Amino acid sequence: MAASSVDTRLVISTRRGPAAVGPYSQAIKALGLIFVSGQIALDPRNQQLVEGGIEAHTERAIQNVEAILIEAGSDLSHVVRCILYLTTMDHFAAANDVYRRYFQSDPPARTTVAVSALPRNSLVEIEATALVRT
Repeated sequence: MAASSVDTRLVISTRRGPAAVGPYSQAIKALGLIFVSGQIALDPRNQQLVEGGIEAHTERAIQNVEAILIEAGSDLSHVVRCILYLTTMDHFAAANDVYRRYFQSDPPARTTVAVSALPRNSLVEIEATALVRT
């Protein structure tokens, strides 16, 4: 029996986003959704953390999410949920300022959590769930 779109699971990978730093996929496309793994502030060209503070880290993480979504057949306008992990809630306002530029109207549902540390000493990690663009 042929697999239907309901039971198909597709691994998404792109060089326009940073390579995974552990045993996980950049994203999984399934059930009409794209589940983007948490993205930190790695520059996909050299796999190094971008320089700068929370603003630069937030911008790079969102750009990484966006690159993966485009590869998967979607974009930021189709994001339905994000989770932001911050190393301190002192960065909440500055991260919001950057986030707001990318999600100007009808922003997705979101949770923001403070954590003690993130991979590679990134100041933020962002994961997203998006609809497949139709």
